[in-house]
Amino acid sequence: MTPFPVTPLLDQVRLPADLRKVDDRELPQLAREVRDEMIDAVSRTGGHLGAGLGVVELTIAIHKVFNTPDDRLIFDVGHQCYPHKILTGRRDRIRTLRQEDGLSGFTRRAESEYDPFGAAHSSTSISAGSAWRWRRISTVRSAM
Repeated sequence: MTPFPVTPLLDQVRLPADLRKVDDRELPQLAREVRDEMIDAVSRTGGHLGAGLGVVELTIAIHKVFNTPDDRLIFDVGHQCYPHKILTGRRDRIRTLRQEDGLSGFTRRAESEYDPFGAAHSSTSISAGSAWRWRRISTVRSAM
């Protein structure tokens, strides 16, 4: 096997709280390092690479701006979650993707508090988000 990619900035980011401390000028480097990590992991385990590569900057921005996991992040396609997993405390297990007893290829509630919804294939996020919103409105109304 080839050695792991060199990722000095990503090595400092275990959780979104660490990401929020990264200077905005360093975010392009962080995105490159997340991509390198994903490509290396998927080359070893297999998995869905394209969807995750397409949302690296978006995932970094969301975790930088929002207070995840308190602010819930829902992926419409579970295949987009690999950068999310790397940035939410699961980087050390990213090379177990889709392996027995390894990380799921999708978001999985039992895996992390950063996964509030078990997304799989597309178009499930709208229903989930709508249900959470309806529940919030119902809870507020019943408290009145």
